[in-house]
Amino acid sequence: MRWAVADGWTMTRRDLAHWVRQPAPVVVSVLFPILLVLMFGFLLGGAIAVPGGGDYREYLLPGMFVMTMGFGVEGTLLAVTTDASRGVTDRFRSMPMAPSAVVVGRCGADMLNSVLVLVVMAACGLAVGWRPHGDAAATLAAFGLLLLLRFAFLWLGIYLGLVIANPSAVTLVQVVVWPVSFLSNIFVSPDTMPGWLGTIATWNPLSATASATRELFGSPGAADGWTGVAVAWPLLLVAVFFPLSVRAFRRLSR
Repeated sequence: MRWAVADGWTMTRRDLAHWVRQPAPVVVSVLFPILLVLMFGFLLGGAIAVPGGGDYREYLLPGMFVMTMGFGVEGTLLAVTTDASRGVTDRFRSMPMAPSAVVVGRCGADMLNSVLVLVVMAACGLAVGWRPHGDAAATLAAFGLLLLLRFAFLWLGIYLGLVIANPSAVTLVQVVVWPVSFLSNIFVSPDTMPGWLGTIATWNPLSATASATRELFGSPGAADGWTGVAVAWPLLLVAVFFPLSVRAFRRLSR
């Protein structure tokens, strides 16, 4: 276990070194959500009503935190597929290191990136008028739910990266991520949608976390009772895709 942790940290430091030498992807991952906040909050927000009243930007920001965690799956997928397609992963598998170190290192680096993005997004939210109205414990719990969701999507990204051979296939994932993100309560309430579509949007894992974080932040449009669902969805995703990722890594033959 000691060597597994040490090797995992070595792989994490490898990915952090990539950030230093090639910072553009990290900068884009931080600035793009800010652009969406400004666009929806100031350009479109005036035409969107919040259920029960309230400021739309306060309604939007918890949803944007969730969307940012969902978008992280693309970066994970691209990094894993790039290493696999270039033979880097095979090289690591031939070295005297813990077999779990490659995926654990990827997990560690992406979680650190997610913390950075959340800090920047929270600062952006404060700058545009969003405020957490709950106590410190509730606020920390909300950010914990966001990181839990990111952790779950991270293993989804690792699994897809290991089974998809071509890095260009990331585009296909982007085509799926956008509709799934919009088919939620991130931007508007599901009550404004047709009945069957609103039901799907309500039970979207992104919607569950958005509802729970709005409740914990005390934001407008909050709905009670979603915290348990917001915990259950990520745990279910981890239970499915973590073992699948380990299995895919062991059987990797590229």
